[in-house]
Amino acid sequence: MKTQTKEFEGIPVLELSGRFDAHTVPQVSDWIKIKMTDQPHLVIDLVNVTFVDSAALATLVQGMKQCREQDGDLLLCRLAQPVRIIFELTRLDRAFAIFDSVPAAVAALKSEAATA
Repeated sequence: MKTQTKEFEGIPVLELSGRFDAHTVPQVSDWIKIKMTDQPHLVIDLVNVTFVDSAALATLVQGMKQCREQDGDLLLCRLAQPVRIIFELTRLDRAFAIFDSVPAAVAALKSEAATA
């Protein structure tokens, strides 16, 4: 898996590509922990992810919980169809806010922060 860290309007974004599985979970988990020290609002862009396993899903759920405990949120965007199907089958599409683009996810975070 390849990762690329960027910011969009002050919100940390992690773009992933390839397989997101038990072997690559530590990278994402570490990124979430590091970024949360400065900012409880995070976006993970799954546009080029071809596969996720249960360890990856658990990492995302844990990251979402950690963000929400800090009055923030972890949003997902640009899920490829195979990954979207996994989220639908596990019903995690109901737990996560999933957006079609990074700007849409960031706008939702900023709107959420403004109303808090």
